[in-house]
Amino acid sequence: MRIFFTPLFLFLVLFGVAQQRYYSDPVKIPLLLSGSFAELRSNHFHSGIDIKTQGTTGLSVYAVADGYISRIAVSPTGYGHALYINHPNGTTSVYGHLNEFGPEIAKYVKDKQYEKHSFRVDLSIPSYLFPVKQNEEIAKSGNSGSSGGPHLHFEIRDTKTEEPLNPLNFGFPVKDNIAPKIFSVLLVPLSDSSHVAYSVTPKSYPVVFYDGKYHLKNNPTILVWGKIGIAIQTNDYYNDTYNKCGINLLRMSYNNEDQFSFTLNRFSFNDTRYINSHIVYNAYITEKRRYIKTWLEPGNKLPIYTHNGSEGHIIPENEQNGLIEIELQDSYKNSSIIDFSIIGKKADLPHDNLNKVTFSYDKFNAYQNDSVRVEIPKGALYSDFRFEYKTEPTSGDFNSAYHFLHNNTVPLHKNATIALRTNNLPEHLQSKVIMAYVHPVTGEFSAAGGHYENGWVTTETRNLGVYAVTVDTIPPEITPLSIADNKLTESNRIRFKIKDDLAGIKTIEGLLDGKWALFEYDPKTATITHYFDKERFELGKNHTFKLTITDYRNNNAVYETHFWK
Repeated sequence: MRIFFTPLFLFLVLFGVAQQRYYSDPVKIPLLLSGSFAELRSNHFHSGIDIKTQGTTGLSVYAVADGYISRIAVSPTGYGHALYINHPNGTTSVYGHLNEFGPEIAKYVKDKQYEKHSFRVDLSIPSYLFPVKQNEEIAKSGNSGSSGGPHLHFEIRDTKTEEPLNPLNFGFPVKDNIAPKIFSVLLVPLSDSSHVAYSVTPKSYPVVFYDGKYHLKNNPTILVWGKIGIAIQTNDYYNDTYNKCGINLLRMSYNNEDQFSFTLNRFSFNDTRYINSHIVYNAYITEKRRYIKTWLEPGNKLPIYTHNGSEGHIIPENEQNGLIEIELQDSYKNSSIIDFSIIGKKADLPHDNLNKVTFSYDKFNAYQNDSVRVEIPKGALYSDFRFEYKTEPTSGDFNSAYHFLHNNTVPLHKNATIALRTNNLPEHLQSKVIMAYVHPVTGEFSAAGGHYENGWVTTETRNLGVYAVTVDTIPPEITPLSIADNKLTESNRIRFKIKDDLAGIKTIEGLLDGKWALFEYDPKTATITHYFDKERFELGKNHTFKLTITDYRNNNAVYETHFWK
């Protein structure tokens, strides 16, 4: 199979070799990875590498090169506590999910949080304020933000474009001699005249490994017709870990001719949602399997693909045999290959396209009747599909019917607008109204925003599926964790568990002796914490305290007490 090398790929390889030890290690322990660059995540490619921190928090984190801190962010979600360092070579290193910053940085951030009355801050830092040297300690590792366990999220970005680059091209000492593993292959009919093994729906095939490569189990020759797409389920692994990671390169050939390839060594955050076209989204939603496509949908603008003009589509002639070969590589050039045979077999099979409206990927699309309106902008779809709608009555929890807006297996790249008519909503509830997304299997529902006007509730969403209108009149819940009977049970902090069942937490305001007090919020544990600060509050006295939690429908919960500290 001939190798595809793009100029960008060659540049990154050469640049990585030339600069391989420009950067030192961000932690001084063996670099074991739990996540790889461009690994497949929900709605995005992973923008860095996840470095294991021995299952704990509090490890020292170091600047990987000389530079200056250019940005500091604190958020209850995303990267949590994060630092960004600009370097003279035109790159920025990023350190996410930190537990705490170095003392001077921490004081600066805390001052800004009190100035802005906000735990969440995103601060641009002047270049002269926090210069750093290579191997200078800047923070402690943690588990903040949306982290699923203690680790360091580490990135290298192009400073000018802010595009993340593959850190493993820069010489970090990560051990990897394990080739990607292949688990199954999916063949997908892509036109009304297509079939796979006489089925008009996708069909998966398990694989086995022998003779140095992968094969379909029992080595079948698959009968197909029309335009066919092929996708592959795979994970990569690193030495001394069991975490599932992602591949770096894929090539596919048909009858020994290069058909399709991609390499993932950089991408733009503006393009990262194209991952939902990079994979077979339907299989991900229904089976929780991520199959990587070896074809390109017309609405996928991710600039990583190379193909021979076919966009990766396989179209065999009748009774024609064909050989498919797919090669996968990780960032260390460990490679795996699978090949299998297909044969063209013409067949006329029924396709259920009645009572469906075709939505086009390159046009504005709309559907409406007396009780629903759906508008999907141009560029929101990756390919054409046939939209289907139905409605069913709801229970007493809702103020509209259930509206089945196709289903949740069609991804949207941009927001669609959905409007539903309400059923005689009383005026006093109109400010509490909310659009609810209803799970098609469990019936559980979650907030999807929305506002009321003239009998309609309108929202924007990137998910099709089942929607209905409900109201949220229930305030959040507040449960004290470190105070009882006006007495503290912890010496250096006060903590609460907070909860809201539908609209979600909008604001958190704690007042200590009438002054705004900083509370750190961790949604993973649903806790907020204030650490007593003798520089801002007079201690050694009896204090008044008031906590107000407000949700996105302005339902308030208030907790008041007094205590000695």
